Amino acid sequence: QVQLEESGGGLAQAGGSLRLSCAASGRTVSDYDMAWFRQAPGKEREFVAGIAWNGGRYHIASAKGRFTISRDNAKNTVYLQMNNLKPEDTAVYYCATDRYGLMTGKYDYWGQGTQVTVSS
Repeated sequence: QVQLEESGGGLAQAGGSLRLSCAASGRTVSDYDMAWFRQAPGKEREFVAGIAWNGGRYHIASAKGRFTISRDNAKNTVYLQMNNLKPEDTAVYYCATDRYGLMTGKYDYWGQGTQVTVSS
């Protein structure tokens, strides 16, 4: 059974940093596409960043230069380093995985989410 456990969320001030972690079990992160999504209150869930099974990385325009997705194969964990946080980054952040999720937009497993709140 595949499980994704996010951690690292919390409260940060604008301009601050947080690092989210997504620890996977039952699936090897380097063999699958891994992605971070977020959902703010009253808004649709949106893709934030993804790392493909072959190492390719993708970020939404609003996150480029501020957020970086990475993975540690030894720890079977994916990270989202978030710098220069803005109040509009406030959301619940979810980790997701699928063999070809970055291509299809569909993910078969999701984590429970971690709250990120950025104060101005």
